[in-house]
Amino acid sequence: MGILANIEEIRSRARAKIEEGARTQDYQLDPEQAVGILNEALATGIICVLRYRFHYFMATGIHSAAVAEEFLEHANEEQQHADLIAKRIKQLGGKPEMNPAVITGLSHSEFVEGNTLVEMLKEDLVAERIAIESYREMIRFFGEKDPTTRRMLEDILMTEEEHADELADLLFAFETDSEKSRRLYFKDEIPSTPEKTTAASAGKKKGAN
Repeated sequence: MGILANIEEIRSRARAKIEEGARTQDYQLDPEQAVGILNEALATGIICVLRYRFHYFMATGIHSAAVAEEFLEHANEEQQHADLIAKRIKQLGGKPEMNPAVITGLSHSEFVEGNTLVEMLKEDLVAERIAIESYREMIRFFGEKDPTTRRMLEDILMTEEEHADELADLLFAFETDSEKSRRLYFKDEIPSTPEKTTAASAGKKKGAN
């Protein structure tokens, strides 16, 4: 009943502010700040697209084909993220920042080429971990005050976590030094390996008795 009583006022505001698109008067955040944060996310996504595509074309080596396909898949998904963010910025009455001279400064991740396949994987994994932390912060910022943007960012975060997991698996497979490979994981994530009693060690123990 309360909503119906104010319907004429709501209609009047909608007509008066029609140029503001999806952002209505009851939007609870500072629109400029919200757009600024989303433009940082957009810049980060664009840099990730460029880095993944560069790695896709530059990947070489006997096992490069499978990894290159992973790079391309990630690049395409990052492009989808960038498109979603750009659309949301427009809906909030802002302008998606795509000027190449500006986005490098806005991006949370860097464009690092890497000289080998392993270096490329490491740089992409570092960038994904940065993106994951950034998106979590953004999700907390938008919270319940902008649930549409929050849900969009939550979906993007889920994909970024999948990217990081896939890159960690690939890097583990390519890293020849097992000790270096173990450093990719937290201590509590490394499965404990039970000691195996070989025939030789069993014989030594028997002889010692």
